[in-house]
Amino acid sequence: MIILTQIRHLKTYTAPKQHSLAELNALDRERFVLVVGPVFEHSPWIAEQAWRERPFRSARALHRALCGVVLASDKPDKLALIRAHPDLAGRAARAGTLSAASTREQANGGLDRLSPEEAALFAKYNRAYRRKFGFPFVICARRNKKAAILAGFERRLRNSREQELETALAEVFKIAELRLHDLTIA
Repeated sequence: MIILTQIRHLKTYTAPKQHSLAELNALDRERFVLVVGPVFEHSPWIAEQAWRERPFRSARALHRALCGVVLASDKPDKLALIRAHPDLAGRAARAGTLSAASTREQANGGLDRLSPEEAALFAKYNRAYRRKFGFPFVICARRNKKAAILAGFERRLRNSREQELETALAEVFKIAELRLHDLTIA
């Protein structure tokens, strides 16, 4: 796994806007983790393990490799990945401490423009969801607006914990796919 100083460095590293697949394939392990690691929220271990599978023939193959690392991981690592995601319109968003990608994604879903009533509803659902499942509600905000997200809370709160683990991971994979798309030159 990555050493602590490298993880701290992730917070200050700003990757160039886009990279070609050839550039990503040519990166050494440390640099690959710095560039691709943020595709999964605060979970650079995924990129570190996927690096071994280079060269990737396409961005889709890279995404499959990254998701494969997650799927092959144990349940505690999967839970840690899900728990690395912030609450939607939660404390971190209000404090301005979200990652740049999360900030952009939540804004895309309209979560930066909530009325006081909507903010209270998001807070209520975030608490109920965490209380029931033990991890944050994860949904691809770039593919959903606030009304759809609120409906997702209501629908998914009826699921079992195992269903929600699967659903949350599927949403994490959607988020990672879009972040990877932003990172790579087509």
